[in-house]
This record gives sequence, C-alpha cells and structure tokens, in this order.
Amino acid sequence: MFKEKTIVYTSGTFDMFHCNHLKMINYARSLGDVLIVGVSSDELVSSYKAPPAIPFTERMQIIEALRTPDIVIPQHSLDHKEIVKKLNIDAFVVGDDWFGKYDYLKDLGVQVFYFPYGTGVSTSNLKKTIHDTYESNLQLQQQAKPSNLGETSEESSDKA
Repeated sequence: MFKEKTIVYTSGTFDMFHCNHLKMINYARSLGDVLIVGVSSDELVSSYKAPPAIPFTERMQIIEALRTPDIVIPQHSLDHKEIVKKLNIDAFVVGDDWFGKYDYLKDLGVQVFYFPYGTGVSTSNLKKTIHDTYESNLQLQQQAKPSNLGETSEESSDKA
C-alpha cells in the first residue's frame, strides 16, 4: 500500500462502451482508494480478436470522461507483471471471461477479482444486434422499392 491507500487496476478494450463496462469499473472503484483504468490499444486488441469498432483515442476519452477512474492509461500488453510493479497495484479486476488468466498476479501479492458480467449486454452482442438490424432494414428497403424503378417515365405512362 502507498501511504495507506489501496491501488486498484482494471483494464479492458471498452469498445462500444456499455453498462457492463461501467459496472465493472464501479466495482473496481469500490475495492480501493485509487483506481487506475487501462484501455487496450488497437494493436493489442487486434492481436487476440477482431479490431475494435471505436478507435483507441476515442475509447480513452470515453473512460477519461467518467468520474470513477483516478488515472486512465494505455494498455499495450496482456502481461500485467510490469504494470503491477511500476504502479504498486494491490488489486486487479477483470471480466470473468478471462477467468484464471491472471492468477499469476497473486504470486506478486495482488488480489485478483474476476468480475461476473452475467448475461445481457456485451460488445459482441451489440455488434451482432447492429449488424442484424442493418441487414433487416436493407431487406425491408429492397422489398418496399417500386418494381418500375428501372423504367423511363415514358414506359411508365405507356402502362397507364
């Protein structure tokens, strides 16, 4: 502890920021005195899944705009040993979709918490919903088009 303060670190991609992201950050805040939030760079995210829809600088600005974090930093690695040592982190919070992945931090004296997202909103679900809605709207638009769009006005008047 630094001057009797507990330092908590949480991190994520925070793409298409939603309520489960906020719940995890607020949970992390409740565990200590100082909250540091790491935002994964586009390069880091692209190394293990599809690139984020929202650019890194904008994701940083969104997290910085929250009242909860004391410090927001870029995250360039999934190996948190260095950041834990440099920032004297006491507790680490990450979504339970990473369960077990960060247990190695316990050897460094860090308490690791896997935040249960549960069901509901996720970035993957949001992307799928947006995609499916867009596809559905396209189909509806195509069905609603008049069948004589390719005809000239002369051809249309001949049919009348």
